[in-house]
Amino acid sequence: MGESILVSREGALARVTFNRPASLNAMGFEMGRRWRDLAHELTADRSVEAILLDAAGPAFCAGGDVVEMSTSGASGADVTAAADIIHDGIRTFVESDKPIVAAVQGAVAGGGLGLMLTADYIVASEQARFVSKYANIGLTPDLGVSTLLPAAVGQRRALQLLLQDITIDAATALDWGLVTEVVAADQVADRARAVADFWLAGASAAFGQAKRLVRSGAGRAFADNLADEARSIGAAFDTPQSRARVAAFAAASTTSRRPA
Repeated sequence: MGESILVSREGALARVTFNRPASLNAMGFEMGRRWRDLAHELTADRSVEAILLDAAGPAFCAGGDVVEMSTSGASGADVTAAADIIHDGIRTFVESDKPIVAAVQGAVAGGGLGLMLTADYIVASEQARFVSKYANIGLTPDLGVSTLLPAAVGQRRALQLLLQDITIDAATALDWGLVTEVVAADQVADRARAVADFWLAGASAAFGQAKRLVRSGAGRAFADNLADEARSIGAAFDTPQSRARVAAFAAASTTSRRPA
């Protein structure tokens, strides 16, 4: 059996691919451990400047592997332990300074919503569909859904998705703020890569710090956020990338202000 999650490197870009297409990339116990381990490995690797998250097969992620939970003899304690492992990976990715773009196709269900929302920028296929299904099978949200979903779409819409048996299409997901862009199915991979390439071609550290500031801001006091912003912009100003870009901007601005 192959790896449940594949990783490849293209320069400073790390591509993370869910690789259980026969199970619609549902996250089972082994896959959850690999997700956590990769989160720690990639976020600690200073040579990784951006991450692209995608999936093999017709679906992005069907959430937790309910079939495995049901047939393996797992107890509630086992499910809690597995969720804690996956949550460790989600928290590590979300709190990191690595900007993450997701390429999303097909179905995204249950905990797959939380895994998708680990990404900071989401490019979805016009054929993508999004559904909760937790209550339908008598379970409660996990994989960050109870926090990341309302942060993306608002509490009322999150509750609508969680408390009703509805499926939303890509256009609705875009309108709600669940995804960032919707493109044709055959353009998803290229567009997601273009987003990552834009980060890598620029001051990539600044993009990563911007992501970290926004992601961490909601859970802290405003004064702490301001202090973090001040430290971060000062540190960015001292990097060679930013100094070169600031100097180029200043030179261009000086030229444009000269009288004709």
